Formats: sequence, C-alpha cells, structure tokens
Amino acid sequence: MATFREAVDAKDIHAIEAMLADDVVFHSPVAFKPYPGKAVTSAILQAVIEVFEDFHYVREIQDGINHAYVFEAKVDGLHLTGCDFLVFNEHGKIVDFMVMVRPLKAAQALATRMGERFPAIQAAALAKIQNEG
Repeated sequence: MATFREAVDAKDIHAIEAMLADDVVFHSPVAFKPYPGKAVTSAILQAVIEVFEDFHYVREIQDGINHAYVFEAKVDGLHLTGCDFLVFNEHGKIVDFMVMVRPLKAAQALATRMGERFPAIQAAALAKIQNEG
C-alpha cells in the first residue's frame, strides 16, 4: 500500500480515499466549519487536486499518529505554501485532516476556485453516500 505522500504525488484519489476513516473530519483553510465524513473529504480532495498547479511536498514531520506535510503549489499563478496536518487512528486511517495555507492573496484565490466547485463537491459527496447506503 502506498504512503499518503506517494498517493498524493501520484494524484491517486482512490488510494487517498482508502486511507480516510469513515468518520474523518476535514478542516479547510478557507471555510469556517469543518466537514465531517469520508465522502465529503474525498470529494474536497479530488477538487483540490484539480485546483492546485505544480503541487509538491517539501517537508514531512511525523510524531506518532501526528503527521505534517509542508507543500508548495500555485493557484491562478499565485504561489502558496501550506501544510496538511493529519492525525491517524489505531488502524492507520486518517481521522483528522487540517489544511493551512499562506499568503492571504493565494488563500483567497484558493477560496474562489474551491467555491466555484462546491456544488460539484456536494453532489459527488452525496453520490458516494447514496452508493454506500
């Protein structure tokens, strides 16, 4: 099985989704409320793969169940730096996924691009839930 970084580097959304716990909570860098559940988290991550340009990780920090992955990317040609903070459960599944990005102008561009895709994200999450039920 691929590591989280390998799955992201390969843009393998199925491998990433397999690493998510059913009760994972996603904390967006551009939304106030967290998004609970595997279906919506997976749909958000699929959209992010499409929005980020030149995405690559530059550093990993691990401490037991806590992992931090520092990344660089572009959105609308604006450079950004961010970090994926992951918490894994005892089964090796991601239960908490928080993303932070900077600078503000790039974060605002990310919010705009993700906002444009949000109806599709909601539809994809609902379809996943209905297919599982």
